[in-house]
Amino acid sequence: MVKEHIRLALRNLTKRRLRSWLTMIGIFIGIAAVVSLIGLGEGLRNAVVSQFNFLGADFITVQAGGLQFGPPGSGVVKDLTKDNVQSINRVSGVDFAIGRIIKTGKTEFKDKAHFNFVGSMPSAEYRKEVENILGLKIDKGRLLKDGDGSKIVIGSHLTNNDHFGESLKIGSKVEIEGKKFDIVGILENRGSFIIDTVIFMNEDIMREVFDEKDSVSAIMAKAKKGANMEIVKDNIEKTLRKERGVKKGQEDFRVEVAVDNLNALTDTLFAVQLFVYIIAGISLLVGGIGIMNTMYTAVVERTKEIGIMKSIGARNSDIFYQFLIESGFLGLVGGIIGIIIGSALAISMAYLGSLLLGSNLIQANISMSLVIGALIFSFVIGTVAGVTPAVQASKLNPVDALRKVK
Repeated sequence: MVKEHIRLALRNLTKRRLRSWLTMIGIFIGIAAVVSLIGLGEGLRNAVVSQFNFLGADFITVQAGGLQFGPPGSGVVKDLTKDNVQSINRVSGVDFAIGRIIKTGKTEFKDKAHFNFVGSMPSAEYRKEVENILGLKIDKGRLLKDGDGSKIVIGSHLTNNDHFGESLKIGSKVEIEGKKFDIVGILENRGSFIIDTVIFMNEDIMREVFDEKDSVSAIMAKAKKGANMEIVKDNIEKTLRKERGVKKGQEDFRVEVAVDNLNALTDTLFAVQLFVYIIAGISLLVGGIGIMNTMYTAVVERTKEIGIMKSIGARNSDIFYQFLIESGFLGLVGGIIGIIIGSALAISMAYLGSLLLGSNLIQANISMSLVIGALIFSFVIGTVAGVTPAVQASKLNPVDALRKVK
């Protein structure tokens, strides 16, 4: 019986092919909007989160307060210092603290110049810690070692021809802030606009190049295993207030738990996605109204047909299911088309965005759960929209129906 209902539904929809396609437009536009926007939004969320998740839940970052128009520490009133790093190292609950210098430097190669982020690498035992924290893995050459005074390691993005017009490679000589350096290592592509575009050099030579005697741009502190992060954070703030001579509420620095920043970022992105859901939901509502209108029209047009079906023994439930299957089928087909269009749009836009930005920050994440959810939702929208017309059709009196249309 179900197969017969489906066969009749396909025949009836095929007979009104143009109207069926026009009805499905509202559904597949709504589903295409849902799939493409949610797919891009989820891809963007994953990409952005991946840029910052190299700091684990047990890390605390410290930056000087002030306007940030560039790398950490830029535009501040009072810099953080190496003494601040040593003080944080003595705070209860802190395993270790490392000061980092991050600057924007003029980089020249073959008469072409760019401004790139330059990050410091500490010496001795902390070098390996930074490499592990940042997940630095070498693709070609080697990582920096103590004593590498005029050597640098670069992110994978800097080897692209579109950066300097010629690919950087191991042994290439580049000039940073007027000093020449040899490239000894190229990092593996991390898919991170932070790591993939940075130049790393040893801290001692970086202080010399950028004339930084004592300041640090940021401090990374790792809490001891099992330590209460909020207590450690409070202890760091108390230590820095005392050392920098400021009162509570007047701090010239910021202490942030890495996981809190990540959660705040995720919440913000979800709020953007929620706005997308609302817009897509309106499109689907319009599509559902279109299906309902089409099914109401079908009831009027097929009044005589309904009367004949009832006169030869069709039950109210048969008529009801017939119209319900037709409306659900409209929603389902509209959903399938919408998913195809939405997926194609998301992937195309992500690809174009990657080409324009030169990074893979913009991604499309079309998950199976999104596809299945969109299909179910479109079918439900179509079915719900067809309930009232189906009930109306099933309640028609066969005698009245046959008399009404000649």
